[in-house]
Amino acid sequence: MNASNAASIDPAEVTLFGGLAADWWNPHGTSRMLHAINPVRLGYIREQALAHFGRAVQVRSPFGGLRALDIGCGGGLLCEPLVRQGFEVAGLDAAPENIAVARDHAAGAGLAVDYRGGSAEALAADLPGQFDLITCLEVIEHVADIDSFLAAIATLLAPGGLLILSTPNRTALSYAVLIVGAERVARVIPAGAHDWNKFVTPDELGVALARHGLQTGDMRGLSYRPGRGFVMSSDLMINYFLTARRAE
Repeated sequence: MNASNAASIDPAEVTLFGGLAADWWNPHGTSRMLHAINPVRLGYIREQALAHFGRAVQVRSPFGGLRALDIGCGGGLLCEPLVRQGFEVAGLDAAPENIAVARDHAAGAGLAVDYRGGSAEALAADLPGQFDLITCLEVIEHVADIDSFLAAIATLLAPGGLLILSTPNRTALSYAVLIVGAERVARVIPAGAHDWNKFVTPDELGVALARHGLQTGDMRGLSYRPGRGFVMSSDLMINYFLTARRAE
């Protein structure tokens, strides 16, 4: 199965984000919002993974022996820090342009990341149950078939593994902030990057995960605080993170 034939792949989304590939690592370019939120995202991943896997907080690279997969990895903004924290890391993206940029950047940094182009469904057929941690941040709102996508993720996740997702909520506030404000007015997100109708509410995502044997755990919101920048909060109205694991 190639990426274009997978149920989860929206070719228009692949084309859009593949066209932005050369700018992934520019903190002032089209990916500047991802650069701005990346420290908060990484902090949350580290916090949840330390607790889930019972690793020592004091260790600089505490996740040795664990395999991580970042789905929708783009240019590797998450993959490279995960390697530095001790994970053996794979990155998956449907846009070949993104994979090329990610490979070049990792090579320049001297980091080993197993980057793969293609779909979650195809990777699940090749590597079932192989990943202790799966991250999928700001991706699910871009897939064509959420059920097919989550079924693949459930297959890829190892027994006892941890899934971390983030995505915009489908609320009037998220439309105002992300589409009107960030895309059309401030232009800190590429125009057309989001379709509000494809945003998923926490309840909808929880039900979808449960259909595939994944039980929702922690849930946090991503908020902006003047003077502090982006922070994790209890406000889920714009964007939220959640963890999931296999239901017992």
